[in-house]
Amino acid sequence: MQLGNVIDRVACEIAMSSRARRVRRERLTYLAAPKIVRLERTLKSVAAAGCAGEYLEFGVALGGASILIAAAARRAGRAFAGYDIFGMIPPPTSQNDDTKSLERYQVIATGRSEGLGGDLYYGYRTDLVDEVQQTFSRHGLDVDGRSISLVKGLFEDTLPSRPAAPIAFAHIDCDWYDPVRLCLEHVMPSLSPGGAVIFDDYHDYGGCKVAVDEFLEAHPQVAMNDGPNVILSLRA
Repeated sequence: MQLGNVIDRVACEIAMSSRARRVRRERLTYLAAPKIVRLERTLKSVAAAGCAGEYLEFGVALGGASILIAAAARRAGRAFAGYDIFGMIPPPTSQNDDTKSLERYQVIATGRSEGLGGDLYYGYRTDLVDEVQQTFSRHGLDVDGRSISLVKGLFEDTLPSRPAAPIAFAHIDCDWYDPVRLCLEHVMPSLSPGGAVIFDDYHDYGGCKVAVDEFLEAHPQVAMNDGPNVILSLRA
């Protein structure tokens, strides 16, 4: 490993919270350290701005990032809700989804996806929502359905029933074009001034990038902060 990479890795480890380091040790998140650092810094910025509204995540998986977001929401006196199918990810179906996305889904769909550290891949688990609830509790965050909620189902089924309430922060980690676009259309109109939306997959999957780029082109009042994970916010 090159010296520069070692220094960057150490710097990220130092910059992460102790909770984030624990989440990584427990193999609860696929987020690389630089993405976690940006996530936590953005959460601090949103809290400092006193943004009104919920903290949300779309694409909970094992719950690692959700734990970080829910903990930040609790410190800010806000509610957290995590949305996920808590099972096998639906296939990419848009012409905007790239070959990489299609190939990745085939690996998952044919049972060949490997979990973190040799664990069973989360999409193959039959009791994932219960497992995530237990993980939250182990981290001192009880899923009570009020201050912390986990919402199971397809986004197109669950989002319409969400009240049109302000949103302070959202982490969108759902890979393909259609779900990313759906989340954008739901979240951005309700985003509070000073709030932020982070996209995990902008530089990883083509459909996510297209969805975000299209939205930015149509909404000049939205600014993008590029980096390992992309951050959208409202222009001042």
